[in-house]
Amino acid sequence: METSIVGVGVSISDRFRTVAEEKAVRIENLAPRAQRLDIKVTHRAYHNGAREDETVELTVTGKGPVVRAEATDSDKFVALDLAVDKLVEQLRRAKDKRIDARNHPRGAKLDKGSGSLAGIDVQPASADVLRAVATGSVPVVADDEGEEDYTPVVIRNKHFDAEWMTVEEAVDRMELVGHDFFLFIDARSDHPSVVYRRKGWDYGVISLLASAPPAAEELAS
Repeated sequence: METSIVGVGVSISDRFRTVAEEKAVRIENLAPRAQRLDIKVTHRAYHNGAREDETVELTVTGKGPVVRAEATDSDKFVALDLAVDKLVEQLRRAKDKRIDARNHPRGAKLDKGSGSLAGIDVQPASADVLRAVATGSVPVVADDEGEEDYTPVVIRNKHFDAEWMTVEEAVDRMELVGHDFFLFIDARSDHPSVVYRRKGWDYGVISLLASAPPAAEELAS
């Protein structure tokens, strides 16, 4: 695993590099698929230098989700220890989840004999429906491509592949990336949802419910 160490407002001593590389071995043992560990040390001073602290941010990237952790202390070595402990705990939780998923698989199961699906609320299309679509008896209507309305406001768009998971799994993924929210599709209801962090250790979840698309006149109003 490649290790990169950078300092913002602080120089990185050889001793700190040595200690950080020793800690990286502990992380690599828990995340053998990790390809890179980025360590960022940021020095901050408050009130004309009356109070100073060091923030250590750790980011693990590789095959699988990105895992992040950070900690702050007046001593960067202590901050490093705290951040590593947080990261190791997150990696252990993720490893336990993977082991549990292998021992207790979830999701759809196909019975090759009967062709039926179990574990998911989906009804396969019949041969008659597939034949009707293939022959054009059931036409597929595509939306007309129109020009986008001009707007002086620049909106940054990001697109991600949809992932079906439970609320509990979404909370775990949110904690792994260190974000305050996480978008997903609820595997239990098939509704687009978002989990978010509230004050303390509470979490919330918001889901979108729609029984039918809005009419054209509603969109135009």
